[in-house]
Parts: sequence; structure tokens; C-alpha cells
Amino acid sequence: MQFAIDIPHFGALSDPLLVAELAHEAEEMGWDGFFVWDHINYKLPDLPQAMAIADPWIQMSAIALRTSRIKLGPMVTPLARRRPWKVARETVTLDHLSGGRLIFGIGLGTDRSGEYSIFGETTDARAHGELLDEGLEVLTKLWSGEKFSYAGKHYQLSQAQFLPKPLQQPRIPIWVAGHWPHKKPLRRAAKFDGIFPLMRERALTPNDFREILGYVREQRTQDTPFDVVAGGLTSGTDKARDAAQVASFAEAGATWWLECYLPQHTLEQVRQRIRQGPPQF
Repeated sequence: MQFAIDIPHFGALSDPLLVAELAHEAEEMGWDGFFVWDHINYKLPDLPQAMAIADPWIQMSAIALRTSRIKLGPMVTPLARRRPWKVARETVTLDHLSGGRLIFGIGLGTDRSGEYSIFGETTDARAHGELLDEGLEVLTKLWSGEKFSYAGKHYQLSQAQFLPKPLQQPRIPIWVAGHWPHKKPLRRAAKFDGIFPLMRERALTPNDFREILGYVREQRTQDTPFDVVAGGLTSGTDKARDAAQVASFAEAGATWWLECYLPQHTLEQVRQRIRQGPPQF
């Protein structure tokens, strides 16, 4: 199992130089990855004013330049609100900048903070799913470096070709997020390189992961490596309890553990946990 820090790019954590320094500390302390959320708008119920928010792609560039080993990426990008050709340029450039360390986390996103509606975008979840699936097809074809045309419901490309190709081959790893117990995100994830399951009502358990992974395995048609991402918070101080917590998910099939922080957490809480190092089991 590998271990990563996952933070929102809000408030004090909107400072790209600070976040790059945190990622450097995480690398020094033995963490395997450092991921950031991808939002353009976010509201907290108890805060009437807007929050300070950074552009996550520029933050990730800063992280890439301040580190040399750890994986990095967005957790996760709502591809439906992006042009896939712009994302193709950003991801390949970041993959080269980082020396092939990018992991691309994707999902549908929500309109909870008006990230679609405020800007006149559709809020229909079915349309978002269509945009996501077409966007993934366009994105991976652009990554191939080959010339192609595409005629979909939402996107049309004529004789498009992007170079350079990503450093990582056959492609930049794609992790697909989805809310359990919905099955469509799991079928989507089975086509790619990893699954990041979430649940709105409660925290996922190791038994949930066994069920999720069992379904994904039924859908897989290839035997390439496939990551299963679990998330939560460990104490950093009770080593035995932390080890038992992450081991239970590893035994259920998880390959990554993310320390998932929320906007309500402070900079000092994040920094302290980074300095305590990843769980050991």
C-alpha cells in the first residue's frame, strides 16, 4: 500500500509556494503522493463570503518543481466542465514537468457550490456523464500522438493530433471517482487504471471495498495494474491503531491510502500529520 496527502486548495492552502513546500516535506517524510482538489468555486455553510481558492493546475506545477519522487495529481477533476483538448495539453505538460509522476483523477463533480450553474453550464447529471465519457475518449486519443477525427454528441474533432505524447505509457494513469453504491462509475473505472470510491451518507468500510472491487473485477477486460484508493484520517500518534486501520483496507484490496483533509482543517493540522510520516504496518 502507498500513502498520500490529499488537500483542498482553499484558504491558507491556496498559497502555491506554501503547498509546494508541504509537498516537499511530505516527500522528505516518506509519503508516496500529494494530491489536491480541483474546484473553481466552493462554499462553506457557515461562511457567507467567498473563499480564497488557487488554480490547482498551477499548484501542481509548483509541487512538481519542488519534489522529485512523489506522485501528484488532481483528486478529482470534473472533466465535464473542462475542454478535453485543453486538459490534454495541461496533463501532458505536467507529466513531462514532473518526470512522469502525474496521476489524473476524474469524476462528475457537483453543482453544490454553483460550479456549473453560476457560469451558465448545464447541471444535468446525465449530460455530465456523457461529457465525461466523451471527454475521456477524446483525451486518451489526443494523448496517443496519432491523428484522428471524432464525432460525438458533445465533441467533434477533425484531424486532430497532439505532440508530444505523455512520458508515461501506454498513458497517464486515470483514477475514476464515483459514489457507491452507484455502479456506472465502477464500470467506467474498470476501463482505466484505478477507482476512488466515495460515499455521501457514511464512511466506506473494508467490506464496502470488497464488494466494490469484486464488481470492478467482473467488469475488467484487461490484466494491467489497477489501483484501489481508500481515504480517511489516521491519528499519526497511535501507531498501532493507525496500522490496524490501513491494514484492514489493504486486506480488502486497497492499494493507496489518502489522508483526506477538508476545508475545515487547519494548515497546522495538515503540516503536523505530514511530519509524523505515513502509517506503518
